[in-house]
Amino acid sequence: MIADLVDSLVAGEPASRPVLRLFDDPKISYGRDRRDVPDGCKRLLVFLALHRRRVDRRYAAGILWPDGTDDRAAGNLRSALWRLNRAYQDLVRVDRHGLAFGPDVLVDIDLVAEWAKRVISGRLAHSDLRVVPTGNEAFDLLPGWYDDWVLVERERIRQRVLHAMEAMSRHLVAAGRCAEAVEVALLATSADPLRESAQIVLLEAHLAEGNWVEARRGLDAYRGLLAREFGIEPGTRLRALLDAYPNARVTRPAGPAPAGSTPRVAPTAAR
Repeated sequence: MIADLVDSLVAGEPASRPVLRLFDDPKISYGRDRRDVPDGCKRLLVFLALHRRRVDRRYAAGILWPDGTDDRAAGNLRSALWRLNRAYQDLVRVDRHGLAFGPDVLVDIDLVAEWAKRVISGRLAHSDLRVVPTGNEAFDLLPGWYDDWVLVERERIRQRVLHAMEAMSRHLVAAGRCAEAVEVALLATSADPLRESAQIVLLEAHLAEGNWVEARRGLDAYRGLLAREFGIEPGTRLRALLDAYPNARVTRPAGPAPAGSTPRVAPTAAR
């Protein structure tokens, strides 16, 4: 689960340091202690987390409470801050003009985005491959939230994590952890079955294990999906990857094939 990845990323932090978790219903954690966020201030906390900077009070009030007058919006903001401060002291710093998180507050989407950046660039920390994410919640930030400012961030994080999953699968293959590489690639393909770059890394992971039948089956399934959805074939890079693997080359007998016959797969050359 994505929570396990976040736990590994904050493992060295003191238990007194708050972590705002947004890959589900918003919560605050202190070490292993997870606490609910009061309903009246969830949107405020999420808004600050996604903006990642000091926010003008009037701007925040107008976005979060667009219906009604400016005075009503400002009153709602004061009420939300009061509820938040009752539950969590010093989580948000407030002055007459602006709002910002305290310097010690960590946000899980920022931690995951930085992890993904390291994985994609190949500059991994020692612990970055220690926990392999599982479950599609890694691609669904704040499920059930449909504000424009949430939807944009959700898609940004989704794309960042998808790229990281693809890169992570290749890192795991290079480390000889092929079974985990297949699992990570499958997670990426399940999140977006039409994503060809994810299909490529899944094929690479199967072939690294020597499972060319699995690779062929996966390619055939993807080919069928593309044909049904768009009437097109997979890209040449995906087909060439499988055709380059000796066991996976499809050969046909000379002359017309009997009705109902299937292509033969060339046997492995003697070594």
